Amino acid sequence: MERLKAWGIAAAIGIASTTGAQALDAVVFQVVGNDKDITDTLRNASLTAEVSAERDRWDELFGAAQADYGRLVGAMYALGRYSPVINITIDGREVASIPPLNAPDPASIRRIVIRVDPGPQFRFSRATVTPYVQGSEFPDGFAVGEVAESGLVAEAVRAGIDGWRGAGYAKADVAQERLIADHRANALSAEVRIAPGPQLRFGPMTVQGQQRMDPRRIEKIAGLPEGETYSPEELDTSANRLRRTGIFSSVAMTEGDILAPDLLPITTTVVEQLPRRYSVGAEISSSEGASVTAYWLHRNLLGGGERLRIDGAVENIGAQNSGRDYSLGATLERPATITADTTAAVNIGIERLDEEDFTSDGFDLGLRFTHVISKELTTSIGLTYAQSRVEDDLGTYDYKTLALPLGTIYDTRDNALDATEGLFANATIEPFAGAGDADSGLRATLDGRGYYSLGTPRRVTFAGRVQAGQVFGTDLLNTPREYLFYSGGGGSVRGQPYQSLGVNPIPGNEDYKIGGAAFLAAAVEARVMVTDTIGLVGFFDAGRIGASDFSDMREQSGAGIGLRYDTGVGPIRLDIATPVSGDTGEGVQIYVGIGQAF
Repeated sequence: MERLKAWGIAAAIGIASTTGAQALDAVVFQVVGNDKDITDTLRNASLTAEVSAERDRWDELFGAAQADYGRLVGAMYALGRYSPVINITIDGREVASIPPLNAPDPASIRRIVIRVDPGPQFRFSRATVTPYVQGSEFPDGFAVGEVAESGLVAEAVRAGIDGWRGAGYAKADVAQERLIADHRANALSAEVRIAPGPQLRFGPMTVQGQQRMDPRRIEKIAGLPEGETYSPEELDTSANRLRRTGIFSSVAMTEGDILAPDLLPITTTVVEQLPRRYSVGAEISSSEGASVTAYWLHRNLLGGGERLRIDGAVENIGAQNSGRDYSLGATLERPATITADTTAAVNIGIERLDEEDFTSDGFDLGLRFTHVISKELTTSIGLTYAQSRVEDDLGTYDYKTLALPLGTIYDTRDNALDATEGLFANATIEPFAGAGDADSGLRATLDGRGYYSLGTPRRVTFAGRVQAGQVFGTDLLNTPREYLFYSGGGGSVRGQPYQSLGVNPIPGNEDYKIGGAAFLAAAVEARVMVTDTIGLVGFFDAGRIGASDFSDMREQSGAGIGLRYDTGVGPIRLDIATPVSGDTGEGVQIYVGIGQAF
């Protein structure tokens, strides 16, 4: 304690006396054998090297050099070298021999030399963790004859404990650990014994930290299977259910002491976010004009986790070939309805569309159940009533439909706004019964995306997207316009004007155009990060539209380049594209938005 006090006094004196220009010339690493990999490992582990790189921290150099003895020994152990010799000198004096009260003035330090003799590499003479559960995944390198890296021992211990915990033994822990280094044979004997403890079942859950949220609803949403065999995966799933609601900024589920005879109580501590949130966003395109969207959200409307969201949008402001579109809608969601993984939602919306080929006033009302099967897979089923009045060059149509939308989403992307790896697929099937001018039929769509990256960190990403859709069983003019497909614009084919590719359903009338019943589109991108925040993109998009099916389709394509600026939340996107094929557009199109194009 007296040495610590003395060092504290010395550090204070050293800091107080640091004046004038700093004099440090270099921190030099000398490794016996000149192994570059070992040198890099030592440099990355060295606190001295870290401090020396920051001029305003040079007053910490002596303390950093003292700390480096232990840090560098640990770095050598991690490489399986258990007899390293480490010398650290400041201007020729061994740091370990310098009394704290005689610590050098930081302003006078000119040269620090870190000399390391790594010694021989040790190999495992024994490598056992017992007892263990069949199927426990031990690291491949934890075996007799392999390089005895210290990290492998820690990984093996974790694997042994995790195996028992996965089998319901929540209190499994290390009972005995024997690590013996034989310096004559350059061998390490690692023997670890695990004490599994009793197999346990989930006990009662206690909730704390909530303010507005009903504790009973927290328990319902978590869905912890009280009375069933303990499982760390179940515990993680319960915590993720609570996080998924968006109500909490923090969720922690901790295990308590065993209750007789075999129950493990769980304490759930939550921190609620502010209940209200709003957001405003904008995008702009040279052909589609500007779009402004906004929403207001209440995360916990009635104290049971209900989410009320009101969305509004004004789109196609200043568009080349159409008027403004307006929409307003509200959605109320309730988690843990029917099951802990099922969310119920009701929605209502109105819209006014002023498109190039028609105008429409619409209304919809829906009920939807979304069920989370796993982290990657989600399914949904709903019931929707929609009606719209459409006016075009041929007259007025009144469409009314009652639909049963079914959907599945598979998502393994690492980042929804800026994916660098993974897959995404969204498939929907929507049978509908029509009334008024609407026929009955079925609409099916597919949106698939894939991402593959090169380099570490991921500097080059190749992204691809395929879209397809078809309406079955209806006459084209008797199909609600929102069910038909167009191509062109930022969501399908960049470089082509928005919704520029459709079909001409009346022979001989090339001026009358509506959407098609069949749709295919594909896009490829090469994304290259030039710096940590700036990226360049090259892309090619293509789309096809058919009047009834995929046998006779019109096509268009576009290509271009883009600039990305990473904000940390998502990239700001600027794309410049031009038509490649098709007769629907000419000239350059510009798109600005947030997030990648797909």
